Amino acid sequence: MRVISWNIQWGRGADGVVNLSRIIDRIGALGPADVICLQEVATGFDGLPGGTGEDGLSVLSTAFDEYVAIHGPAVDMPRGDGRRRTFGNLLLSRLPVAAVYRHLLPSPPERGVLSMSRGCIEAVVMSAQGVPVRVLTTHLEYYAPGQRLAQARWLHARQAAVARLAGFPPLEREKAGPFARPEMPVAAVLCGDFNCEPDTLDWQAIVDVRDSESPWCDAWRLRHGDTPHPPSVGLHGADWPDRPYCCDYVFVSRPLAAAVSDVFYDAVTDASDHQPVVIDLDLSLLV
Repeated sequence: MRVISWNIQWGRGADGVVNLSRIIDRIGALGPADVICLQEVATGFDGLPGGTGEDGLSVLSTAFDEYVAIHGPAVDMPRGDGRRRTFGNLLLSRLPVAAVYRHLLPSPPERGVLSMSRGCIEAVVMSAQGVPVRVLTTHLEYYAPGQRLAQARWLHARQAAVARLAGFPPLEREKAGPFARPEMPVAAVLCGDFNCEPDTLDWQAIVDVRDSESPWCDAWRLRHGDTPHPPSVGLHGADWPDRPYCCDYVFVSRPLAAAVSDVFYDAVTDASDHQPVVIDLDLSLLV
């Protein structure tokens, strides 16, 4: 199972030009992907640099029409012409999709600090091997450090809660009707733009390196040990940032750790200010 994660900056390349075709072409070159997780997908925001209010959701959904499109905007506001402006995450799956959750992440207010609403899509997909896997994609706060830390802690707590729930036998009313408990596998992939560097407090809040039973593992570290994460921003001369570093990751839950066969960063493309991250999972090891 291959998952691609990419902050596409609404299709704006390092050259400042919005061109979603470049995004689509590069994803195709990195495929075939079973799940595609995109951040900063914009629709109707004509004030974004380089953009003219493109309908990113429509363009991407049409380009990948063989995939189930799960839209999870964290920002949703009126456009003024009866339509909506949205900004957030998009998960595309060519695997069957079961339960889907759209979470708004915590955003404790910080006086005088810029921030925006942030979200996380969580979807249960059924792999070709018959193994159900939860895939989560998110984009954490950049400017407000207190919010980013709260969001990282929420992601840690979410996985811990699902693992705890898996040990509870279902109640009678959880077997059918609106109280039915959907299948929530502990096996999970968490990916996206986390707006923090490796080993920082925010990164540690997700992985919780103090806890040998932490629910998340950094997939890069599982495959590459102490080799530094490749930079995921700052490679191709975009107007941000002023240096290369890594802030985009893939984490896996402990039940998936042994199934991680490869993790790599695509350093070639300049179709966004971020680089795509790709993970390959050998789920036959879990059957």
